[in-house]
Amino acid sequence: MYRLRFNQIPPGQKPAPVFKNVWKLVAVLLFLFVNANAQQVQLQDLLEESKQNFPFLRSKQAEIRSAESRVKAVKTNYLPALIVQHQYTFATDNSVAGAFLPNEGSAISPSGGIRPENIYTGTFGSFTTALVDWRVFNFGKVKAEVKSAKADLSRTQADYENELFQHQVRVIDAYLVLLINQKLVEAQRQNLQRATVFKNVTDAAVSSGMRPGVDSSLAAAEFAKARLTLLESQRSEKSQQLRLSELTGELRDSIQVDSMGFYSRLPVPTGAEDAFLKNPALRFSQAQLDASTARSLAIKRSFLPSVSLTGAGWARGSGISNKDDSYHTSFASGANYQVYNYLFGLSTRWNLTSIARVRNDYKSEQFQVERFKEIYQTQKLQLDRQSREAEIQLQLSMEQARLTPVQLNAAQRAFNQAEARYQSGLTDLFTLAQSVNALNRAEVDKFVTNGNVWRSLLMKAAAAGDISIFLNQVENK
Repeated sequence: MYRLRFNQIPPGQKPAPVFKNVWKLVAVLLFLFVNANAQQVQLQDLLEESKQNFPFLRSKQAEIRSAESRVKAVKTNYLPALIVQHQYTFATDNSVAGAFLPNEGSAISPSGGIRPENIYTGTFGSFTTALVDWRVFNFGKVKAEVKSAKADLSRTQADYENELFQHQVRVIDAYLVLLINQKLVEAQRQNLQRATVFKNVTDAAVSSGMRPGVDSSLAAAEFAKARLTLLESQRSEKSQQLRLSELTGELRDSIQVDSMGFYSRLPVPTGAEDAFLKNPALRFSQAQLDASTARSLAIKRSFLPSVSLTGAGWARGSGISNKDDSYHTSFASGANYQVYNYLFGLSTRWNLTSIARVRNDYKSEQFQVERFKEIYQTQKLQLDRQSREAEIQLQLSMEQARLTPVQLNAAQRAFNQAEARYQSGLTDLFTLAQSVNALNRAEVDKFVTNGNVWRSLLMKAAAAGDISIFLNQVENK
């Protein structure tokens, strides 16, 4: 930390205006007030908020509910079909012997009297039917469809769990990056304070003739550089604030994250070999493979026949008497039932010509099965590589984090020595500026390397598919 030195004002030099110092004090107090009122949040709160509010996660939850409803819908295929209908008609009664074809699936009843001449007098009629069709035996077709729907439900659940896990990783990483950026803003603000005092002291020395004028120009250049660096760090901080707030599902212009002791100590490396085999991404790939396999089985069994129990009952009324074929044109004569019937039977349906379509659909789904197998192997290979890379990164980051305090202490001593030598006139301003830059770089490296250790631990947790590897270290602080 730069030590403030109070020098006497040389004779003939005017003191700084009082109102200028007052405005500086007001600006500092305003800055402290704004930061004090900025929203400070902890990591666990952001994770819960993002889980509840992030739109894409909610879309995955809706997909799960859709798959659950589909399972219920497919299970209704076990139930018998009950079809009832009632109709009133007004028609003529002329017919002829012989067969006919329906009109695009609609068949007009050919029943009626066969006589030499046509009678165009219309009469009312009524017809009520009830039909029960129960496919009691279908060679496992419905069972395969239910298994396919359940497999798709498992796929959507695995998809949500994987997306939730990946989103948590993104939130934590954005949290850590924002924390690093906040620390960098603090470091650059301290550097600007050093540059400000440095410039004021140098200007005073130049004005008194104790230092050459070039020192004032160099001090002004270092001051401008410090301001530019602070502005750049603030720009990065604002950008990262928006990125983190976006992941929570609600954009906020200002969000301050709690350091939560991330800079108080380093994490303790833990883990086991082949932990990546439990990764949600790998489970999702397996769920995709299982769902495709279940669909292929359902397609294969769709060709098989169905055995149905059928029961029906119907009643019919007509304006034409079934006793003497006399015509009655009143509505009541057609609405009253004249005959009643029932039917029970056992039927088998088998569409033999669908075998070509089913065979091609089955082959198409089998290629999808092969595709998901290769995707699974690719995912497994990538996670294995990420797991090993994360372990290496964590070890290297730990070594760097252990060295940065040594670098910072050495830079602090070098700055103190250069400052003392400059004040004594034993060294030039350029040497002092170099020590200031070295101290600023050491402060930045300390924050960056420490943050990178936690990001490497997060990378390890992401590869292992277990976010508790990271969160347990945070909760133990």
